[in-house]
Amino acid sequence: MSRGKLFFWLLLSLPLGAALLRYALTPEAWPGDLLHPTGEWSARFIILALMVTPLRQLWPEARAMRFLARHRRALGVAGFLYALAHLVAYVLDMETLAAMWAELGAPAIWSGWLALLLLLPLGLTSNDAAMRLLRSGWKKLQRLAYPAAILTLVHWALVHDGLAAALAHFIPLALLQAMRVARHYRSNPRSVA
Repeated sequence: MSRGKLFFWLLLSLPLGAALLRYALTPEAWPGDLLHPTGEWSARFIILALMVTPLRQLWPEARAMRFLARHRRALGVAGFLYALAHLVAYVLDMETLAAMWAELGAPAIWSGWLALLLLLPLGLTSNDAAMRLLRSGWKKLQRLAYPAAILTLVHWALVHDGLAAALAHFIPLALLQAMRVARHYRSNPRSVA
């Protein structure tokens, strides 16, 4: 791994490191204290990974966009790894399988589980070997990130009893994707019919 990639992964791990340090230094902390930061950072990295292509279309020559494009896969994998950390914190907080099973029917909970299930094949296939093996199917599989992001928005809004914080994070992505779709239909008018 190059020094640049290693440095980028170090940057991606900083929020988790800060949350774990805060948890370790707080005597009355419980695993639930790690739920909020791991879930939010998972969503942020997924959003950022999905924003790369429309941002690059807006500013194709910008160095920052080229940098993000080179590291887009790392952003998506980081989103998946933070989702796994979120799951670990949830399991530790709930303590028993019975407690987790009891709340599985709540939309706030099953939306999170479903988002994680959609992210699982993405995280497992985000490597060069899987890209070579799956060929064009790899890109199709990666499109699961969009419904996973929508489910993440639903999960976030329902868990925190409000849309404000969730929308503040997701609206930029929605606007960029809407611009991307509009640009596609303007350049391909026959695809509307």
